[in-house]
Amino acid sequence: MDSKSNCVLLTGGAGYVGSHTIIPLIESGYEVVVLDNLSNACKGNEGQNPVPILQVEKLVGKPITFYNVDLLDYDSLSKVFDKHNFCCVIHFAGLKAVGESCIIPLTYYRVNVSGSINLFQVMKEHNVKKLVFSSSSTVYGEPQFLPITESHPVGQNLLNGYAKSKYYIEGIIQDLCNSDKEWFVIILRYFNPVGAHPSGTLGEDPTGVPNNLMPYVAQVAVGNRPCINVFGNDYNTIDGTGVRDYLHIMDLAEGHVSALHKLQNTNENGAIAINLGTGNGYSVIQVIDMFSEVSGQKIKYDIVDRRSGDCASSYCDASFAKSYLGWEAKRTLKEMCEDTWKWQSSYPQGFSTKK
Repeated sequence: MDSKSNCVLLTGGAGYVGSHTIIPLIESGYEVVVLDNLSNACKGNEGQNPVPILQVEKLVGKPITFYNVDLLDYDSLSKVFDKHNFCCVIHFAGLKAVGESCIIPLTYYRVNVSGSINLFQVMKEHNVKKLVFSSSSTVYGEPQFLPITESHPVGQNLLNGYAKSKYYIEGIIQDLCNSDKEWFVIILRYFNPVGAHPSGTLGEDPTGVPNNLMPYVAQVAVGNRPCINVFGNDYNTIDGTGVRDYLHIMDLAEGHVSALHKLQNTNENGAIAINLGTGNGYSVIQVIDMFSEVSGQKIKYDIVDRRSGDCASSYCDASFAKSYLGWEAKRTLKEMCEDTWKWQSSYPQGFSTKK
């Protein structure tokens, strides 16, 4: 790669998925610039990079350029593009709590949809027309068939503002690509990212009560929470509890590098959606049992009523990612649990743990 073509902008790059993705990007020879408004990331001390970025800097052994900029601040965003010659943008930034999106939908649409429109407009003005977009398996709604392929209908009976915001952004990207044949966008539909960097120094650090199973289980295991509620045990699944396609965060991070290679090395255009998952489903109880085994901790759980908007099972067909990107998930559920436990037991209070 020549020097002018290997600089990548990561919006939301101080968040969970973004921060882990920096590592394989740098290992693959990319120069990384991170932009984040830190609404869901651990802030550093005054004048310092945010804590996840500091941890990444230690792991990669080099400084990372960071801008505390909000995508809704058009002028500041434009100035970042003036300073760098980006070959590509990976767009992670957005609000992502499903429950919260039902309570404050306007905020979700403003941040996720309007923020994305600002980003695409600034990219267009600076002639940066290659994009990897973080989407979500939630755009599929209630699964009509399993495993879920990329041809599964999207946008039907979506249950929350988060899913709808991702679906709307996908539609905007499609329109953008139809209107200008220079754009090439890879939309990555993540299933359920979990785990942590194997060093144990970087992981998921949810603000407040975790919305996802794995960080909640980890907090129970480390003694921060007394028990976990299991929402329903009467689903038509292996043990009655909900089944999901959990994906190790480092496999997911490597998927972005594969997507970037594709953008850089082919002359295609348009928008293409790709599932990233393992293709295997694990139940809530299977995850709790595995976590209990690797941590050596008894994890107390209570069976409670089903949660509205939850489906019984969701897992993907990940074969297109393999044929198109040359990517497949390699890490097991055991590794997902081991790496989560290494992180959580080393940093029981997340990034704010005093070291």
